[in-house]
Amino acid sequence: MDLDRARVAIDRTLAEVLDAGLRDAPYQVSEPIRYAVLAPGKRVRPLLVLAAHAAVADTAAHEPGPALLRLACAVELVHAYSLIHDDLPCMDDDDLRRGRPTVHVEFGVRIAILAGAALMPLAVELVGRSALEVGLNDGTAARLILILTAASGGGGMVGGQLLDLAAEGRVVDEVELERIHCGKTAGLIRAACLIGAISAGGSDDAVARAGRYGLSLGLAFQVVDDILDVTGTPQSMGKAGGRDAVLRKATFPTLVGVAGARRRARELLGAALAEVAALPGAAKLDDIASLVVERDR
Repeated sequence: MDLDRARVAIDRTLAEVLDAGLRDAPYQVSEPIRYAVLAPGKRVRPLLVLAAHAAVADTAAHEPGPALLRLACAVELVHAYSLIHDDLPCMDDDDLRRGRPTVHVEFGVRIAILAGAALMPLAVELVGRSALEVGLNDGTAARLILILTAASGGGGMVGGQLLDLAAEGRVVDEVELERIHCGKTAGLIRAACLIGAISAGGSDDAVARAGRYGLSLGLAFQVVDDILDVTGTPQSMGKAGGRDAVLRKATFPTLVGVAGARRRARELLGAALAEVAALPGAAKLDDIASLVVERDR
């Protein structure tokens, strides 16, 4: 599996999924959803679904099929929903995302809320339908739905965002900070890895390893995000930097400094790689982990 070709396939599949899923939706909702989902992105989460599947099934040399691509895209729909809502004025109040005006700036706050809300049921429907197309039984399809919704709800992204908001202006310790990061970022990345491993028919040990890899990588992803908010430029990141300082966010650079945060990201990278070293086709998981930690946007 070539990662660049996989990204192209993911983008194509996202467009096809939206064409089918939004066929009956009013354009006032479908247009902002397309604007948000089809904006240029790293596609880390769907790539992780594909790479975890390949790691367990040992099919890294093969390109993913259409049904597996649709399953992977379900996780990207949830991620897009989270970005729309994170950017709202009542949340992190961002005007730029991926180099373009955020959805609420382009379409208005009410439309942005509705567009974000519409993506979650679309993602759940896509997981259920795609799991069956991949050849999984009803019980396994239900398991994947439970994993995705748990990572997205009160014990996952929604709860993590709430804890993130509650920590603004406060001094937090590393334990509390990682709890916030696990909810708002790492949980969905872990879910992507679990979905990939389970859909490949992985053993309990392989699935557990993929999940621990995802959690460590998800924490590293957020640590690097926090570093880039301090060190990155709007041109490289596609959004304004320095927002964490303005909002007085709890971050690793604030807690331990940029150098300390970089050390923590490298520690988490090592932990992630160690978890999947025993999987037969883990090369692409290794590549994605390195890209996540070494990125400049």
